[in-house]
Amino acid sequence: MKKKANKGITGDGINLVRSVKEVFQQNPFSSFNYKQVSARLGIDERAGRDKVRLIVERLLMGKELVESKRGKYQINTQSERFKKEMSREVTGRVDMKQTGKAYIIPEDGSEDIFIAAENTHHALHGDTVRVSLFPIRKGHKREGQVTEVVKRHKRQFVGIIEASKNFAFLIPDNPSVPVEILIQKPDLNGARNGEKVVAVITEWPEHAQNPFGKVIQILGKPGDNQVEMQAILAEYDFPLSFSAKTEAEAERISEIIPEAEISIRRDFRKVFTITIDPEDAKDFDDAVSLKKLPNGNWEAGVHIADVSYYVQKGSEIDKEAFERGTSIYMVHKTIPMLPERLSNQLCSLQPDKDRLCFSAVFEFDEHGKICSEWFGKTVIHSCRRFAYEEVQAIIESGKGEYAEEITVLNGIALKLREERFKKGSFNFETQEVRFRLDEKGRPLSIYIREMKDSNKLIEDFMLLANRKVAEWVGKQKPNVQPKTFVYRVHDKPNPEKLEIFTQLVERLGFSLKLSTKKSMAHSFNQLFHDIKGTGAENMVESVAIRTMAKAFYTTKNIGHYGLAFPYYTHFTSPIRRYPDLIVHRLLQEYLGNKPSVPAAEYEQQCEHASDMEKRAADAERASVKYKQAEYMLDKIGQEFDALISGVSKWGIYAEIIGTKCEGMIKLRDLDDDYYYLDEENFRVTGQRYGNVYKLGDKVRIRVKKIDLSRKQMDYIIL
Repeated sequence: MKKKANKGITGDGINLVRSVKEVFQQNPFSSFNYKQVSARLGIDERAGRDKVRLIVERLLMGKELVESKRGKYQINTQSERFKKEMSREVTGRVDMKQTGKAYIIPEDGSEDIFIAAENTHHALHGDTVRVSLFPIRKGHKREGQVTEVVKRHKRQFVGIIEASKNFAFLIPDNPSVPVEILIQKPDLNGARNGEKVVAVITEWPEHAQNPFGKVIQILGKPGDNQVEMQAILAEYDFPLSFSAKTEAEAERISEIIPEAEISIRRDFRKVFTITIDPEDAKDFDDAVSLKKLPNGNWEAGVHIADVSYYVQKGSEIDKEAFERGTSIYMVHKTIPMLPERLSNQLCSLQPDKDRLCFSAVFEFDEHGKICSEWFGKTVIHSCRRFAYEEVQAIIESGKGEYAEEITVLNGIALKLREERFKKGSFNFETQEVRFRLDEKGRPLSIYIREMKDSNKLIEDFMLLANRKVAEWVGKQKPNVQPKTFVYRVHDKPNPEKLEIFTQLVERLGFSLKLSTKKSMAHSFNQLFHDIKGTGAENMVESVAIRTMAKAFYTTKNIGHYGLAFPYYTHFTSPIRRYPDLIVHRLLQEYLGNKPSVPAAEYEQQCEHASDMEKRAADAERASVKYKQAEYMLDKIGQEFDALISGVSKWGIYAEIIGTKCEGMIKLRDLDDDYYYLDEENFRVTGQRYGNVYKLGDKVRIRVKKIDLSRKQMDYIIL
């Protein structure tokens, strides 16, 4: 019998041994009998199953398998062979899907790793985990199993309570959390069936399917505007209010600026100075000034609120601002990084009030070339608060209050912009979805705000200040080691992602030139211009942004690829971004010739700031999606023109023209044919009649269903 077994494991039999082992290796926490292994390998004839049985017995004798139950076996994770084969470990972040399966995005930037649902080992979306890789199979993507949760991404979870007599479950709002949290009755803390709450996981026993948790806050009735907005903030771990200590400390700050402080600053109070912001803005953290010099040149100043004067390092305000990392711009309200006494009052560059600033001042000749620069503490007195729309009207007509000064500022900005694009800067112009709300926060209408010259005027001066501050600190000086600084960096795009993106745009009828950085930037900018207003716009721009590396904060300068700046930082928004406050403090020290700060400490702060920035962006997107779904709630059954904005194996994504309300048309609702996904050509095709729906097509849709809690919209194609 042994001879027969050995004979059966020669030639092709070696491949069968490998396949049998892979079944166990790739499911290390599961047990199988030989029939189940055969079924997974697609072996259904008697002779083949007998071979599998013999292989299983041999692996058991060799201690590569252990018998977990009678007739059932699993991999021996303690065997030296298994440890050797699984020794390759990778650390990365979990991208969890609704089905429970996941992809690990490795820290080293290598290819994503697929994790089957049974191998996620208590990991949740966003967690940092350690993964053991399975032996790579030819033609297959990398696979593995989670062996350790290194760091939990989330502390708290938002969802709806489903209560029974003795216990309850929290059903998470976030579809990327595929498990329900078991909550025992004493841990409900007064929460009732159907209420929306915030809960934390208290423990997750090794062999338990569900984690245990407790309710820490009751938000209220699902669907209420205040409840849902608070739920989004809680979902992303943002605090819902400032601590009493922080508020008290803010209230104690005097609004009187001491004359001694003014005397040591450069005085701009008699220089033409204005702020330009959105109409509904409350915190004005930047202003621009203009003055004609005796030599005929123009002096333009970029004046930024001097938050560092009011927020002392290590104070309660400072500690809470660091934890928050950034302000969050929800649809219905701003969640500020600083208490409102600072963000909306003392630090806000309000008109007709003396305000303390940190400034970057530049002298320009008639050609827009910079002749000199100066950085330092100032005092200003803004003479007018403009909204973008007002400035745009002045730029277009050449008439209005301070038209001459605004025209000069716009002319300088145009030259700065032209020079930036000439050097290879990418022109990402994403459209912003805005809402008109009633007094209860319900959306009355949706409109799209586009970047116009008035927005670009401010943007170009802010980019200039950020770039020049970074250059002043970071540029190599002879025989001098560069000092530690906080940079805003952006790496080159991943070549593989760039190749995939190139194939995408070519199938849509466009082309990209990638021979040089400049030709690539020019191609991208031309592409963004050509797709404007088409159905492909949303998808192409979002894929383009994903193709480009993500910008982040670090002390290790690699330049900003997208802006084509070798040195770049964030200096211009300390009211709403903590890294800018760090930059102000460091710049002031270095202007005073103080020694360099320790890099490791500031690198940790950069990592935290980058993480909080991403969370804030996700929360802001979630609030927009919620308001879009809420706006569509009373439009079920109504018809709209839409553009196909994406395709998947589940259905077609369509975006309503004018509101960008994106919903899904499920393939199963296309009842005139059986449709399949043609992924390479970004379309779905009917099998029988050959009808095609492709990216960018204009379609007529009817609203079928709105799921407000999940922020999902379902449409039917007409």
